[in-house]
Amino acid sequence: METRLQTYIVEDNLTIRENLIGTLEELTCTAVVGFAETEAHARQWLHDHSEEWDLAVVDLFLKQGSGLGVLQACTSRRANQKVVVLSNYATPDIRRRCAEFGVDAVFDKSNEIDALVDFCILEAAAHRPTGGTG
Repeated sequence: METRLQTYIVEDNLTIRENLIGTLEELTCTAVVGFAETEAHARQWLHDHSEEWDLAVVDLFLKQGSGLGVLQACTSRRANQKVVVLSNYATPDIRRRCAEFGVDAVFDKSNEIDALVDFCILEAAAHRPTGGTG
């Protein structure tokens, strides 16, 4: 069976979240293991399930709190766990702030969804056990 990238989504907009989950699960080897709409919920889940995720996709503006707080909570993650930001506000300043938190990539919701898909495909391939055929 194919290894799937265990992915946690932090996004408060229902439509965007559902579309994102559908896109990632259809086009990449991704399995969404949960989601949060607030900073507190995301921080708690990521802490309580620290061994159960490979990728976190984080929006910066949430119903309560901020995605930056979620990023801060991820600074002590395992080396093979990746954190990316998906935001409408992927400005140079925001990209710089995210880099300070050790984010692996920042994607703009309006025009970089394909790049996020490509990132997930590469990460899923990196998580596959070695010795198998492509």
